[in-house]
Amino acid sequence: MSLKSFVRELREMKDGIGSISKRGEEGSRHWRNRTMSHIAPDQEPSPLELIQQGRWANLPPELLLDIIRRVEESETSWPARAVVVFCASVCRSWRAITKEIIRTPEQCGRLTFPISLKQPGPRESPFQCFIRRDRATSTYLLYFGLVPSEDEKDKLLLAAKRVRRAAGTDFIISLAADDFSRASSTYVGKLRSNFLGTKFSIYDSQPPCDPAARQNSRSSRRFRSKQVSPRVPACNYSVGTISYELNVLRTRGPRRMQCIMQTIPVSSIQEGGTAPTPTSFTYSIDDHLSSIFDSMRKDSAKDFGSKIQSEPAVRCLDESLVLKNKAPRWHEQLQCWCLNFRGRVTVASVKNFQLVAAVDQSHNVSVEEQEKVILQFGKIGKDIFTMDYHYPLSAFQAFAICLSSFDTKPACE
Repeated sequence: MSLKSFVRELREMKDGIGSISKRGEEGSRHWRNRTMSHIAPDQEPSPLELIQQGRWANLPPELLLDIIRRVEESETSWPARAVVVFCASVCRSWRAITKEIIRTPEQCGRLTFPISLKQPGPRESPFQCFIRRDRATSTYLLYFGLVPSEDEKDKLLLAAKRVRRAAGTDFIISLAADDFSRASSTYVGKLRSNFLGTKFSIYDSQPPCDPAARQNSRSSRRFRSKQVSPRVPACNYSVGTISYELNVLRTRGPRRMQCIMQTIPVSSIQEGGTAPTPTSFTYSIDDHLSSIFDSMRKDSAKDFGSKIQSEPAVRCLDESLVLKNKAPRWHEQLQCWCLNFRGRVTVASVKNFQLVAAVDQSHNVSVEEQEKVILQFGKIGKDIFTMDYHYPLSAFQAFAICLSSFDTKPACE
């Protein structure tokens, strides 16, 4: 059987999965629809869900491993890469082998499951994406690809919705473009600004995988009763801050910004360094409650200790990575500030920026790493912006940083 015939039969078989029960049918339809619109959820099936075991589930493990490896190697880009997701949705044995074969974006330079959006990007060639802004609905859609396609069937990665509050602005980030509820399993995090729009905090829906970063990240322990669900996030963990420099004197020049990534150590950009890489989404309420209670116990211990002596400062095992915007040069003929976006930005805008690592000589970081653009963002058309990000940032972190540029900042311009 040829590979194309196998994939075609796999698609037909996928259409029949879950027809045993009504719940299975709804889950199967949800998987197929979300696979075409965005990356399917990386969730283990519940023991209560019935999964049909067809003839493909009885393949020898060696043969199955070879088949899925060939499919993974042949389908390198979206939308064809949805076939790899189909393989993982056949049954438990197929899913286990598929997850064993799939590597992280840093290793293979590909996006497959939704957890890839929380993992660091590739070290060499950046992931090239674009953001489409909808002013009417205050939504921002992150797509994977160079530029928007004519048929509008681009690969949706993340979506965000701006919600104005009395004290600032929130950008709710989700896996789906039509569901921005914090009580949904599609919720992945948010970006919150202060009143002036000069400082932003990035919140993740799951705790950092690095224990040192988890100790220094502040979690929001407020959750609604409807959020107490086995597959619903109940907390927000602070993973980064973004600060824009005030421009009180109204001097000529672009915005100046600084990003502190609390969960990424500065050693990640050193030779041989690694960045924290989560392996799966945490949807268990037990994990969230345990982290909440641990944080509450730590806070109580600190409050008790403060009555005896001054509270010690929280210490990290490693310093956090700091990003700063690359300084542009003034072009005398064009009478404007310019940056080399290598053709990825075509329209002048105050929102355009490039971020590089802000390190000193004591960190032993090479000059090449210091000058490498980790994240660049810029305008290419009306409500269309490009976003290219490198290791050690993830798609979620890069998207959150770019969203901060859309907020109104009268005190910075």
